[in-house]
Amino acid sequence: MTRRDRALETLRQHSELADLAAFPFGFDLDRAEHVEAVRLASGTALQAVAGDDTGGTYFLCSNGEVLYAGSDGEAGLVGDSVDEALEVLIGLPGWRDYTDLDLQAGTADLTAVIARTEETIRSSYAPQLDHDRSRLLAGLGLSRLPQMELVRRLHQSLLRTEPDFMLLNADEGCAYALLDRLPRPPLWRTVLAPGQADLLMLRSDRTCWDEVVDDPGRRATLLRSAQYDRRTTDLPLLRTLLRAEAQFGHTQELPLAAVLVGLHGHVEDYELMQSLRMADSDVHHALGGFPEGAEGLRAWATAFDDSNYGQDPTDEDELTWADLARRQGRTELARSVLVRLLDDAGPRDAPLLGHLAGQLARLGDYTQAARARKLHASLQDDPEQRGALTLSLAVLQRRAGDVEAAWQSLQRAVAVLDGPPPEPPTDQLALDLDLDEPACQAVAWRSLQLGQMVTEEHFLVARAAATTGLATTARAALAAGTAVMGTLTRPTDDLRGLAHAMTEESEGW
Repeated sequence: MTRRDRALETLRQHSELADLAAFPFGFDLDRAEHVEAVRLASGTALQAVAGDDTGGTYFLCSNGEVLYAGSDGEAGLVGDSVDEALEVLIGLPGWRDYTDLDLQAGTADLTAVIARTEETIRSSYAPQLDHDRSRLLAGLGLSRLPQMELVRRLHQSLLRTEPDFMLLNADEGCAYALLDRLPRPPLWRTVLAPGQADLLMLRSDRTCWDEVVDDPGRRATLLRSAQYDRRTTDLPLLRTLLRAEAQFGHTQELPLAAVLVGLHGHVEDYELMQSLRMADSDVHHALGGFPEGAEGLRAWATAFDDSNYGQDPTDEDELTWADLARRQGRTELARSVLVRLLDDAGPRDAPLLGHLAGQLARLGDYTQAARARKLHASLQDDPEQRGALTLSLAVLQRRAGDVEAAWQSLQRAVAVLDGPPPEPPTDQLALDLDLDEPACQAVAWRSLQLGQMVTEEHFLVARAAATTGLATTARAALAAGTAVMGTLTRPTDDLRGLAHAMTEESEGW
């Protein structure tokens, strides 16, 4: 408990003040239990400390912030501390009606809204509202602040809810809706802001170039910022960025850097790009359709720009900005965007679900990645594709620590890949001629790399199960993996080595 949260301790020690906080101000210590299990998407600690008579709950976060979660699946930050939150709740007992107020409206209009709300409270159930408010604030040692200041503070808190305080249903992984509908800047503006700042700095101070260019995340954001703020004087910087990107082969921003340079149409830039293409096959592949002569450089860059980039950031999908946020190290921002996209995905979004699974996995959120992959796999009609994606689901579940689910998915993957057993020939001519039975689907995938991957995952699931004390699952997965390996055409040496290691490890199970 910090000094900023002394009011919470005071409530716990003085029942008469706790009763006042519960009624009429809706902060009831005896209701500190939410209607369902929840967790923060970030994984940081969350503790329920109070609730209200609508089923809403106040949670204390790891650094003292207070998050309110409603019973209808909405959540919002209401203060940086319990003390600050209580000043809002006591000073604005109808605070839920003020979450969307337009603070640009006249003070008189806003004050009238608050006055009407409080008059309704007095006439309905709290005739001594003003006396109770003064008594509770004094007893807790809190300040009575102007109500408009409290509304502004409330809005400032609500706007900080995401990305750091995104609340999830713990079982399903879906995010709670925002408690407010306050306007927020578009994602692209938030993600590009550091790159725009770098671009302004580098235009005036060349001594800072190396610091920014050598940082992959800053370099990527800088290139995206230069895409939307094009100046002829940036050409030397763009050439430097192009050389830096080419050092890493086919990066996401390499074609963009080449386009931004190529749009200037200089012969020396054509020669630069040709030398980079000849030096690295990945760069050669990335710059597809490259012209045969310098005279075609500008036309090539323009066509590439029109089909892939352009100058309007609103044309980019949110996956682009989420990935860039991840590379900037803004994990929670990227996660919040991806989870919202996942929550909104439907049966027609199979490609999107595949991208979401990949990006969430790169973010290290294997639980959400598995949720995306499970939906992705369920939308596949082709058995081999569905089986391969179910295998991927098993991998993600294992990495998320859900070993039993991983084992079940792995078994489903094999069953899907094997398919139903072939029907024996029933045509009389085929029987008379003793024709071969149809080829078994189970043989085909075992002869491919997919067979090696399935076998390896059996052994890895077995090891994970043994590590977590699931001996029965470990033995079953090892036995099944050994059986599958026996059907492979040519198991790799690495797979044989893993099988041997697992056999030795299993002696201790």
